[in-house]
Amino acid sequence: MRERDRIRVAIVGGGCAAMSAAFELTRPEHAGRYQVVVYQVGWRLGGKGASGRGAAGRIEEHGLHLWMGFYENAFRLVRECYAELGRDPRICPIADWRDAFAPAPLVGVAERAPDGRWVPWTGEIPATPGLPGDPQPSGLRWSMADYVARVVALLRTLLGSLEPADERSDAPATNALAPDAILARIGRFLRYGEVATLATLIEAVALLETMIGSLVRYPENLVLRFLDALAANARRQIVARAERDLPLRRLWTLADLTLATLRGIVRHHLLTDPRGFDAIDDYDCRDWLRMNGASEPSLGSGYLRGLYDLGFSYEDGDPSRPRIAAGQALRSMARAFFTYRGSFFWRMQAGMGDVVFAPFYEVLARRGVRFEFFHRLENVRLGRGEPPYVEALEFDVQAELHGGAYRPLVDVGGLPCWPSAPDWTQLADGERLAREGWSFERHRDRRRVGTRTVRVIDDFDFVVLGVGLGAIPHVCKEIVARDPRWRAMVERVKTVATQAFQVWMSADMQELGWSPSIPGLTCTT
Repeated sequence: MRERDRIRVAIVGGGCAAMSAAFELTRPEHAGRYQVVVYQVGWRLGGKGASGRGAAGRIEEHGLHLWMGFYENAFRLVRECYAELGRDPRICPIADWRDAFAPAPLVGVAERAPDGRWVPWTGEIPATPGLPGDPQPSGLRWSMADYVARVVALLRTLLGSLEPADERSDAPATNALAPDAILARIGRFLRYGEVATLATLIEAVALLETMIGSLVRYPENLVLRFLDALAANARRQIVARAERDLPLRRLWTLADLTLATLRGIVRHHLLTDPRGFDAIDDYDCRDWLRMNGASEPSLGSGYLRGLYDLGFSYEDGDPSRPRIAAGQALRSMARAFFTYRGSFFWRMQAGMGDVVFAPFYEVLARRGVRFEFFHRLENVRLGRGEPPYVEALEFDVQAELHGGAYRPLVDVGGLPCWPSAPDWTQLADGERLAREGWSFERHRDRRRVGTRTVRVIDDFDFVVLGVGLGAIPHVCKEIVARDPRWRAMVERVKTVATQAFQVWMSADMQELGWSPSIPGLTCTT
């Protein structure tokens, strides 16, 4: 391809979004059409997924990084990356993506018992067919109706788990009933539901499963009354026993939240609203579940708190101010529990920088991507014309190199890794910078050795802004001032600053008293 026909793309940032963009733009099928330059603050890629190797090759990472089994796009890209990388397993301990990720089906939360003790709530989520990133069966598209059907099936399973084996009903399946027959059975349940047994409740949920496919054929008020009756009867029969039985209480927590979810889906017309889950994003998830009948013990359970912990969903980082949009929370839970493949969680076998960003760096460098490390974006400058366009990118240069491109990776037992500090020997006057404690990744450290401006037409044709949302007010002042949509975004969409620490011990988990299987665990207060 002639040089003048190539499209020059400047990508700012080194996190997941930026690397995905670079990977897609430089695919071999594009035949070199896009010439990509990545501008990155500091010495390493990764964004919030960055990790480094410190003393004795120990992994220093901001938090525990797990991937979930429904991360289809992420796994697809990683699998393609490793296939192209072609590492030799005789030399590199993580040569294939299956070396990089291992199934982690045991999950858990820890919650406070009435006596103040921390009590773990763990469970092993069974494996499902396939692997994340496998091609989807032709034509498969998850719809709201599919999710609702799975929720109802989950409710039936949960109530079935609560029923003693000697009381289980052999009631016939209801999927062949005509609508008139279903209405008649609903009517009988509503008339006599107050004396229903648990077996009758399970049969009623089976009836609900039959209805789900065509809820619009039934009066909304009748469906809501039916769900209310289900919840009231289940609560009457289970809650008293659950207070004395911890496993039963936990099963009831899941059933209670599931019933509230179903009621809210019907009440808010999510099956017919074209916005789907997005229609309820004005509500916080916990508030939405409360207004649809969930009990306070269930809302305060470790299970639901785990949802908030997973995304650090607390306004300004304050645990007393949980905030997550109801629609996004429900979509995430539905995808997580109903569409995962292989394992619910996948645990990385080294730091995320080692198993994700180092392979992407190597593949992209082979493809000809140029990496400009030690470039801190200060301003996205707009041109004066209409419509507005990006005229230039203004950077602070944090360090100059002795010569040539910066070589960022180090070898740790045959595995290419990012170090936890820059290689000062590759930097001009690096000994002095190290002695003075220059912290390239710290926002408040504004020291620089120079500036650099790259301009549209002269240096690039298009820009991909891959920085975190928290950086937007600092680097896009002109866009935010000019565009009300950007202004609304930075004012209303909040980020949460997180902190992490590591404790290194000489004893392993078994010696510390834990079982052989180690869960991904969250503790909530």
